[in-house]
Amino acid sequence: MAPTPALVSWSTGKDSAWALHMLRNQPERYDVRGIFTTVTPHFDRVSIHGTPRAVLRAQAERLHLPLYEIPIPYPCCNADYEAAMRAFLDRIRRLPPTLRSSTLAFGDLFLEDIRTYRERHLEGTGFSAIFPVWGMPTPSLAKTMIASGVRAIVTNVSPAGDLDRSFAGRWFDQSFLDDLPAGIDPLGENGEFHTCVVDGPMLSSPIPAHTGVITGRQVARSHDGAGGTATAWYADIELLQP
Repeated sequence: MAPTPALVSWSTGKDSAWALHMLRNQPERYDVRGIFTTVTPHFDRVSIHGTPRAVLRAQAERLHLPLYEIPIPYPCCNADYEAAMRAFLDRIRRLPPTLRSSTLAFGDLFLEDIRTYRERHLEGTGFSAIFPVWGMPTPSLAKTMIASGVRAIVTNVSPAGDLDRSFAGRWFDQSFLDDLPAGIDPLGENGEFHTCVVDGPMLSSPIPAHTGVITGRQVARSHDGAGGTATAWYADIELLQP
């Protein structure tokens, strides 16, 4: 049986990178044909993670995969996001057969509501979702990632967790894990922090980059806007000049 073509949801962070890595390690089962991500043109960055588009494109070059950017407005409500995703699915349907895929892979680990949301919105579209890292214990997976050579910069920390400005811009490494307060998921699966991968076994070569300016921004404490706002800290990522 021919391997299943797949497109990987690419946040630029460690979880999506590891999901892609796992699929590529099963060439008899999966044929990874590209990555896709939402970008916010207003900021010229990947949505949520805040990774600059220049770094995103450097990742795609080192993955040797087509990159499909899905522009969304700022601010973006659920209806706008879902409309953008429907347009993306239409775009994939029109691709040449050698690039097309009806299987979308996501790097979600254990949040049932997120998985259910993804699966529900793909019902009846002809597309299906797979979750390569689903259910993997996050403490051991975090250590496995680091031991494999994954190097990632913490691009933002959220008021959802008890992380302050000092955690933004750090390397995702054993020292970072050791410093996490009790109750913080070591992979930030509850939204406590996000990362951008600049090296690892899924990239053909390291991306020369370092942490830039760290900025505080007021964001809603919850998706429904309840509880007011709090400060989220964002670390820019700058590409080093050759």
